[in-house]
Amino acid sequence: MTERDPRDPGPRRAKRIAHFDLDSFFVAVERLRDPSLIGKPVLVGHPGGRGVVSTASYEARVFGCHSAQPMAVALRLCPQAIVVPPSQGVYGEYSAKFHAILNETSPVVESVGLDEAYVDLTGIGDAEGGAHAAATDVRRRVREELGLPVSACIAGSKTTAKVGSDRAKPDGLLEVPVGGDAEFLAPLRIRDLPLVGPKFGEALAKLGVRTIGDAARLDPRWLARQYGKAGEALADRAKGIDPSIVVAGGRTHRQISRENTFGEDVTDLDELRRVIRRHSDRVGSDLRRQGKRARTVSLKVRWPDFTTLARSSTLDRPVQATADIASAALELLDEVFRTEGQHPVRLVGVAVTNLVDDEMQLALDDLDRRAGSPRVLRVEELDRTIDALRQRFGDGSVTRGL
Repeated sequence: MTERDPRDPGPRRAKRIAHFDLDSFFVAVERLRDPSLIGKPVLVGHPGGRGVVSTASYEARVFGCHSAQPMAVALRLCPQAIVVPPSQGVYGEYSAKFHAILNETSPVVESVGLDEAYVDLTGIGDAEGGAHAAATDVRRRVREELGLPVSACIAGSKTTAKVGSDRAKPDGLLEVPVGGDAEFLAPLRIRDLPLVGPKFGEALAKLGVRTIGDAARLDPRWLARQYGKAGEALADRAKGIDPSIVVAGGRTHRQISRENTFGEDVTDLDELRRVIRRHSDRVGSDLRRQGKRARTVSLKVRWPDFTTLARSSTLDRPVQATADIASAALELLDEVFRTEGQHPVRLVGVAVTNLVDDEMQLALDDLDRRAGSPRVLRVEELDRTIDALRQRFGDGSVTRGL
């Protein structure tokens, strides 16, 4: 019998990624604060005007209520619902404790909001049931220590784990077998994929694509020609292929963003682009002040009917220049309008994530031979000059040609 080389790490473990999601988080916290709300339809949010629902309890969802819905609409659907104003600060305290439990379970936790996170459970415990045991323990601790329900899914990719955690609700745990991501996704609605919004879904439905399995059978090259990067991503995600890794730190503590809700819905594309450039300007300034660069630029848009879409682009190298952030965000806007159709816009936001320290490797095409100096450095030096002038004389002292 041949002895194994002690330097050999052995067989490579199959990827096991979990997505944890606190169920109706704001409502669950409010019920801890006021147990009389248990079992009743509850809407967390501000009533009146342009107030929206932050979270709807499952009892309210039966009537068609949901998050990001105008509060006035929700109350028409469920007039007996109890409206509770958000408890600012309290949710953050519970969120911090939730994420602390996750970080005690795995060293690789990517927060994607107050109430949800991806956790890399690869190599945790034994090869057969270690991931499941870890997820079970997380759910037990969150229930016992915080009094909150949490749903989770373990799968081979972030996309499948996210889709699965939605199907595990309320307060459930689902595990997709190793190698079974594509089979699990195949019968589900195409709209269950996070990247498929309403218009993209409608366009695919006209082609007879109603399930994720239908999309998996389409020619990837045709999808790329028709829908660009969104089509390329769909071709992979529909097969359960998602190369993105769980990034320790994640967006909760490693995101810089700007967004605003318009007083009136915007239909002028030029105005929308100007606002995106202004957001990019502020985000870039914050990056430079913190001494950070960003690998990922994200765009968020909301239609008048409260349909909310998010798109992101991971760049070849981390950026901090305003022009680079704006360019990526505007490309994402074009992609949204190409796949979902052009709509009036109620809200638009720009964010950067996957932040790294301010160090950069220059590429050959950065060199402007006419000037004899790296173009990217000159652009960033201009940004810093503008930042310094604004800091000294006020934000309105220098404006960019947008």
